[in-house]
Amino acid sequence: MTVFARYIGIDYSGASSPTASLRGLRMYAASSGSAPTEVQPPPGRRRYWSRRGVAEWLAARLSEDIPTVVGIDHNFSFPRQYFDAHHLPHDWPAFLEDFQRHWPTDGDDVRVDDVRTGRLGNGSVRQGNSRWKRLTEIRSGSAKSTFHFDVQGSVAKSSHAGLPWLLRLHRQLRGRVHFWPFDGWRVPTGRSVVAEAYPSLFRKEFPVAGLTPDQHDAYAVAAWMKAADRDGRLATCLDPPLDASERDLAAIEGWILGVV
Repeated sequence: MTVFARYIGIDYSGASSPTASLRGLRMYAASSGSAPTEVQPPPGRRRYWSRRGVAEWLAARLSEDIPTVVGIDHNFSFPRQYFDAHHLPHDWPAFLEDFQRHWPTDGDDVRVDDVRTGRLGNGSVRQGNSRWKRLTEIRSGSAKSTFHFDVQGSVAKSSHAGLPWLLRLHRQLRGRVHFWPFDGWRVPTGRSVVAEAYPSLFRKEFPVAGLTPDQHDAYAVAAWMKAADRDGRLATCLDPPLDASERDLAAIEGWILGVV
């Protein structure tokens, strides 16, 4: 018996601005009775999704009474060293609020590089170190640091662009949606879930011809979540075998769905 009725995989992009049409931002959705298909942006002048458009679409879908699990390909939090270096409380909503104040990358014309270079925001006082990694990244075996910009396979830009949109979703949907694992490791029955995904864990399991790498990543996340829900693996991944100290750390840093 499955827990969820809908599975949404998102391959994120930190390119350009939040209102720009982004070829690298792709979204696939599956239901309990259908394979993943690409979710297209609303009809209009934009060929591809924008970050703002994805956030608005997700807010609408997650307000529906359909148990849904969403996997998004960017970091949901930062390593413990970041919290300690900037004297931040070990509290995820407070982290998101603080980050958005310094990195306002949800502004219509704000690019990540605008904040990195000091043109906008105040990112210089909320920097990290590319040697810092979260426990879940270390356990994954290949995930890069969220502060490792400008290298192949990095999610640094995506994370710095996406975190303020997570804050918006959290403000809009708190109480209706479980932001995992920050709201707890156990998901209440019938509650939708938003979780961090890492397509590299699933890509080889779901080979598909004719898709771009971004499409394939979003497809693989949705396909894996559906298959894992059906065979029971998803329940295990949502409550991974971590000891008490590891769980406490992951409650600050976050955890990648599928890393056990």
